[in-house]
Amino acid sequence: MNKLFSLLFLILCSQSSLFAQQNDVYIKAGLLYDSEQNALLKDKVIYVKGNKIVSIGAFNTIPDDAEIIDLTEYTILPGLIDAHTHVLFSQDATEDFSEHSIHSLTMESDALRTLRGSKRAKSYLDVGITSVKDLGNSGLFLDVALRDAINEGTIDGPRIFASGPIMAATGGQVYGVSPKHQNLIDLEYRIINGVEDAKIAVREHVNQKVDVIKICADNIPNNTHLSIAEMKAIVETAKTYSLSVVAHSITNQSAWNAIQAGVDGIEHGFNLADSTLTLMAKKKVFLVPTENSRTYMNTYSKLAGYDDDDLGWVDNYLDRMKSRLSRAIQKGVTIVAGSDNYTDIGGTRGESSRDMFRAYFEAGMKPLDILQSATYISALNLNKQNEIGVLKSGAKADLIAVKGHISTDFINTIGHVVFVMKEGKVYVSQHN
Repeated sequence: MNKLFSLLFLILCSQSSLFAQQNDVYIKAGLLYDSEQNALLKDKVIYVKGNKIVSIGAFNTIPDDAEIIDLTEYTILPGLIDAHTHVLFSQDATEDFSEHSIHSLTMESDALRTLRGSKRAKSYLDVGITSVKDLGNSGLFLDVALRDAINEGTIDGPRIFASGPIMAATGGQVYGVSPKHQNLIDLEYRIINGVEDAKIAVREHVNQKVDVIKICADNIPNNTHLSIAEMKAIVETAKTYSLSVVAHSITNQSAWNAIQAGVDGIEHGFNLADSTLTLMAKKKVFLVPTENSRTYMNTYSKLAGYDDDDLGWVDNYLDRMKSRLSRAIQKGVTIVAGSDNYTDIGGTRGESSRDMFRAYFEAGMKPLDILQSATYISALNLNKQNEIGVLKSGAKADLIAVKGHISTDFINTIGHVVFVMKEGKVYVSQHN
């Protein structure tokens, strides 16, 4: 009996060893993007075991009997990160945000909303985005549920860093709601009523296992806003749980207030003054400039019903965004890539998200700087710089391959993803 047990044990061990070897793969890269050094390296091989990268080496380090994925005709990048998404929210170009929000809350079940979000989630992987920072407008922690479903393998999608409901002042961002129906807003936002309530809100989110806290420093189009004291209470409480805090900001004053309160990042920041950008650089507060390209804006304008002779605002918008981004870079503000594209303008959500690369490029950012903002710098500000956004030993096996010349033909190349791997699992394989 003991001999039989020993034999079975040896067979099981040998099978386990075989399965482990089958998980080993060597990926040959013609060019490899080192996101920490912001440089392209030639002829490298990535040794992947299971869901992690074991090492980066030269071609001569590949064993004779190794399983090889030959991507020498392509450039290998870390899996891309979109640091501002709303996977569980979508509206048409003709729809009003407030009206659509109320319609969604009253006419769309949580189950349907989550199922629709799961379809959008898969589309991020299709374009090489393997991680997203999802910042609210997702009901009562539906983003956390979607994150968990992806992590356990129930559905396919990017790694989600979820904020749960946005913390905001009275009314949130939904305007025009009658007094007797204000409770509807509580289904989408965590309304803060004072300093002590701000602390309680963070603890509620902690118990729901969020990854990051998002606040609204201003509530435009509503007139209310969080006080500096309330924002400071949120920040200080979040820090005790090792959670970062990012602030939605449209006005310059709201950004200034949020920075004084100690937030880690400003989301949008459409109207930042030079003095505010200088303060951000000094305090190491990052900016997620949610830009749109001219192509996106032209499509949006047509779908929204604007006349061709009424598009002067598009030029004005693009000029202001280009100026803001340029000034931020000049002053040394850390730029983290994020799209905020939740309007349906045709195509998938992933394709819409990828527009941010075109937008940054049109605004004057250099290709490798854009890539670094969407990989290492984004991961660094999630405190995940050793796990994602990098290709190095010990990191998650998140990597993509693109066809073309990333430095000289950036837009076409970043749009031509032929291979996507997330945690060692291949989701896209269209290489020769």
